[in-house]
Amino acid sequence: MKVNISKSNLINAVNIASKAVPAKTTLPILECILIDASTEKIKFMANDEELGIETIQDGTILEHGIIAIDAAIFGNIVRKLPDGINVTLETDGEQVTIRSGKIVFSISGRDGSDFPYLPEIDRSYSIEVSELTLRDIITKTIFAISTNDTNQLMTGELFEIRNREQLRVAALDGHRISVRSVELKESYEDRKVIIPGKTLTEISKILDPNPEEMVHVYLADKHAMFQFGTTTVVTRLIEGTYFNVDQMISGDYNTHVRINRQAFLSCLDRATLLVHEEDKKPIILKITDESLELRIRTAMGSMDENLSIEKEGSDIVIGFNPRLLMDALRAIDEDDVEVYFLSPRAPAFIRDESTYCY
Repeated sequence: MKVNISKSNLINAVNIASKAVPAKTTLPILECILIDASTEKIKFMANDEELGIETIQDGTILEHGIIAIDAAIFGNIVRKLPDGINVTLETDGEQVTIRSGKIVFSISGRDGSDFPYLPEIDRSYSIEVSELTLRDIITKTIFAISTNDTNQLMTGELFEIRNREQLRVAALDGHRISVRSVELKESYEDRKVIIPGKTLTEISKILDPNPEEMVHVYLADKHAMFQFGTTTVVTRLIEGTYFNVDQMISGDYNTHVRINRQAFLSCLDRATLLVHEEDKKPIILKITDESLELRIRTAMGSMDENLSIEKEGSDIVIGFNPRLLMDALRAIDEDDVEVYFLSPRAPAFIRDESTYCY
């Protein structure tokens, strides 16, 4: 194999593909990025057998071939090469030569035929959303997934096509729920799948905030595939029946507050200065007419602050984990947020027009 490619394209390929390289594996071939120039396209691929990514980059194929290269070593070399100079990758058996101007590296590769290619999946069901919309959906909900594998369902997000024209995404970790809904431009058959949070996190890092470029999302029985630009991402789905989110969401409330989001967030941020990372100490919110008093007492000290609000309903005193509350506020873009309370012992929820955080 011999290919010539710009450093910028090579960096882009490595950055995208490496997101599917596992941190730990017993199979050395999975630690590699596959470079496939056996056809008329230069493909870069990584696959940890749960998440697989393929991206195509422009370049010149001088000799067709295929090689697998250790992702960490290859990535470090490519990033240190000078800008503005094309890179030539050439193989002799499993030996790889990397040339950039007067710089020459020679490293060992692996037989590309041993690499696990992305699985073929059924493409009979698909939806379309813009790159901007999909990235927004993910970033507004992903904070609420669980990082603990004890309950596998909580490590993923529910992607649900509802009423044929609405995409609703939900995440929960046992302490909070985040739900975001968007209207689709076309009509689709209703469907539910659970997509791993790891996959969605990596996809959100690759997507451009472009409202014109579309993502084709294919949903099969055991896999989902995302195609956008020259990149394809395939992931295993999480099996099982997701939690009944509608049942968890109550429309009842006794107190309704409207508050400036940034002022509330800044206030909470100041309060966390007195809270150790491992500390479970809650912040106390005392809500009365036109005033929200926030106070916290810890071994480090105390803080009191008052914020102006608009309130309907009963006065209430309630405690929260400040960091969980801050995550929810960061997931909303509106200047003001609506906060609903039922009782001091019941969950509260924060919302804008399309995002609910509980």
